[in-house]
Amino acid sequence: MPGENLSRDEARERAALLSVDGYDVSLDLRSAVGDDAGAGPRTFRSVTTIRFRCAEPGAASFADLIAPAVTAVSLNGKDLDPGAVFDGTRIQLEDLAAENELVVDAQCAYSRTGEGMHRFVDPEDGEVYLYTQYEPADSRRVFANFEQPDLKAPFRAEVKAPEGWTVWSNGVGELTDGVWKFAETKPISTYITAFLAGPYHYVTDTYSRTFDDGTTLEIPLGAMCRKGLAPHFDADDVFLITKQGLDFFHDHFDYPYPFGKYDQAFVPEYNLGAMENPGLVTFREEYIFRGKVTQASYSGRANTILHEMAHMWFGDLVTMEWWDDLWLKESFADFMGAFALVGATRFTDGWITFANRRKAWAYRADQLPSTHPVTADIRDLQDAKLNFDGITYAKGASVLKQLVAYAGQDAFLEGARRYFKRNAYGNTRLGDLLSVLEETSGRDMTSWARSWLQTAGVNSLTPQVVLDVEGGRIAELTVLQEAAESHPELRPHRVAVGLYRMEGDRLVRYERAEVDVDGPRTVVVELAGADAPELVLVNDDDLTYCKTRFDATSLDTLRDHLGALTDPMARALCWSALWNMTRDALLLAPDFIDLVMRFGRRESDIGVLQMLHAWANSALVDYSPPWWRETGAKLLAHVALRDLRDAEPGSEHQLAWARFYASVASAPEELALLQALLDGTEQIEGLAVDQELRWAFLEPLAAHGAADEAAVAAELARDDTASGKRHQVRCLAARPSAAVKAQAWAQVVESDTLSNALVEATIAGFVQPSQRELLAPYTEKYFAAIERVWAERSIQIGVDVVRGLFPSYPAADDAQATLDATDAWLTSHEEAAPALRRLVLEARDDLARALRAQAADNEGRGAQG
Repeated sequence: MPGENLSRDEARERAALLSVDGYDVSLDLRSAVGDDAGAGPRTFRSVTTIRFRCAEPGAASFADLIAPAVTAVSLNGKDLDPGAVFDGTRIQLEDLAAENELVVDAQCAYSRTGEGMHRFVDPEDGEVYLYTQYEPADSRRVFANFEQPDLKAPFRAEVKAPEGWTVWSNGVGELTDGVWKFAETKPISTYITAFLAGPYHYVTDTYSRTFDDGTTLEIPLGAMCRKGLAPHFDADDVFLITKQGLDFFHDHFDYPYPFGKYDQAFVPEYNLGAMENPGLVTFREEYIFRGKVTQASYSGRANTILHEMAHMWFGDLVTMEWWDDLWLKESFADFMGAFALVGATRFTDGWITFANRRKAWAYRADQLPSTHPVTADIRDLQDAKLNFDGITYAKGASVLKQLVAYAGQDAFLEGARRYFKRNAYGNTRLGDLLSVLEETSGRDMTSWARSWLQTAGVNSLTPQVVLDVEGGRIAELTVLQEAAESHPELRPHRVAVGLYRMEGDRLVRYERAEVDVDGPRTVVVELAGADAPELVLVNDDDLTYCKTRFDATSLDTLRDHLGALTDPMARALCWSALWNMTRDALLLAPDFIDLVMRFGRRESDIGVLQMLHAWANSALVDYSPPWWRETGAKLLAHVALRDLRDAEPGSEHQLAWARFYASVASAPEELALLQALLDGTEQIEGLAVDQELRWAFLEPLAAHGAADEAAVAAELARDDTASGKRHQVRCLAARPSAAVKAQAWAQVVESDTLSNALVEATIAGFVQPSQRELLAPYTEKYFAAIERVWAERSIQIGVDVVRGLFPSYPAADDAQATLDATDAWLTSHEEAAPALRRLVLEARDDLARALRAQAADNEGRGAQG
């Protein structure tokens, strides 16, 4: 619905006019249980009282509400005609007084898209679970409000719920005479208010901290999940990370946690990783592991817990004024999550994962045509929805890591402490943070911010080595900085340059220098006279944000000795650099795959290894020439099986290789092994084929026609749970049949009956790189449908469909035609919604990049086939 959008100009005008004193929200959720039959959406009653002031008495404004019906509206005691003032998304307010009270009685709809009040029915036991998710602007689907981050207010709530349920919100709750009543919150933005209701499994603990002045802080802790997941719920580890994080942030922020209790809910069908609602953080329930996973998964969960905790200060206590400055919360939370992970928990190698995984997300996003500065130009809510991206999170966090190197860690943290104290419960812009950082560091933050926060694009840093006449020592080592033509900004970088050489069978660093790189050419005078290196690693230790390149000697060394690099961070940085070269068509995809096949088995860091598996898969299906893909798949499957059998029995490396083998298996004998492992007719010592691994093995069998509907149904019978249902839907949609594809397409594009999680699973099954010919007919259908889908469906579902169903895997003969069809749509739809065009532009860029890499391979080797 176009009326759901809100522009920045409208928000600024309303913020200049109104100040909100408080919300009282009353919800009746007893309608959540019962039969699902009946016409129209299932609704609940929502009664909201808003007390607010108006700077210009007599002026007009509006409140936000998305609801099927409004029963009554009163303003300052005067009843208004709901049909006249409510248009489905806004309530018009005329002739405002200096002080006002608005009461709205509405019927709001339960959601199946993960937006607003999401209602989930557990297929395992029929229990109903509710939770809310609002960011950026979906609290208006639950109660009437002024939906923008800079109109903060205290929030009180009461909820009627089915008997036997527990209800949670931001404040402490108490059941009184059949009604759950919640303590008033501190002033917070509407998008971080929250509700959770249902028969959740709930575990409690307490955090206690005594400060230097003798005062003691006690925080009640809670963690919850669906009853069906309770046997898998390791709440003790969640509480351990939570307590370590609270200690860490109290040590560094000098501002006690300000929101009372700290509940953490793991909820079904969640669209995000997590959400920082103060006092009631929500996470996707996939962070509760039903089978064996690697330590990378536990590290990822810990990082997310700490990311959301950092938001209690960066985002909840102090909030950006508008979504332009989203980075003021997300970049900081992403950086502080990794900072706390390394400084407070058992995951001391967290910066390696950050360098290898998070920055890969940033590098991709920063080279798309939709790239934007960290401080973005957010015109409206649709723009805001799409800016929860690799720039705002991972590039922003990388830039902050560079800021710490530039300003110093002590100055950075002291700046944060002053920022919290000066702006507590308020809203800020870029300048508010820069001013305190200038105070604490003595550095000019204006020019730094212009280069790093207000310009887009990623720089490349390449070493250039000149040796002395004998060739044994460095005469001059220079770092060359380049930028893309579209974003020509050259930035100041604080980097470490490392020199490496072979010593026996080990590739080790023997010299290191930190230097300020500025401009197109910087001489590293500190390394003149050093022994000639076999590898020069610019951005050693990952201090800055850049694409690292290699000189010819270094690249040759990596081709021969990458696995000999002893330092895991240096190894991760080299892998990342080689992957960027592959994406840029500077390294042929089969050559990258060859490196993974030769050196992947020597990778000690499990997170890096799993990233290598993902990159090798992408190199095969995206960047390799069509004539080589079958050969490449056989090579990868052979190596994956070799390393699966050679891995230590029961180790996480064995599990990683097993999952990778399943992802690349395609030949009959490879699929037969997967089937034998499922049947139990073949075993690999130490490999426990648990339920999650069974689904991982079954999907490729289904996608290659080796497992039919009956086999999938039999697996669901083994795992008749919500998780099992998602796996079943994905496997069914993966089958290589025109009828199957037509049915999956209709379920997602022509119907809106599937929940968000099942839409995601259906799309994932539908899009199989091995089924390019089957997918070919859907290119034309895609471009015919996306504008209608964008107009008719929620933003989240629209994004899932437009991004997920783009024809990314055209048949070899259709590749250019697909690119041409994309260009034709963009040319003929210049007036389409900007956010929709952005999604199509991004997908087009990924496809064009893939075709360039394939063409580079053909030119380098000569087409075969």
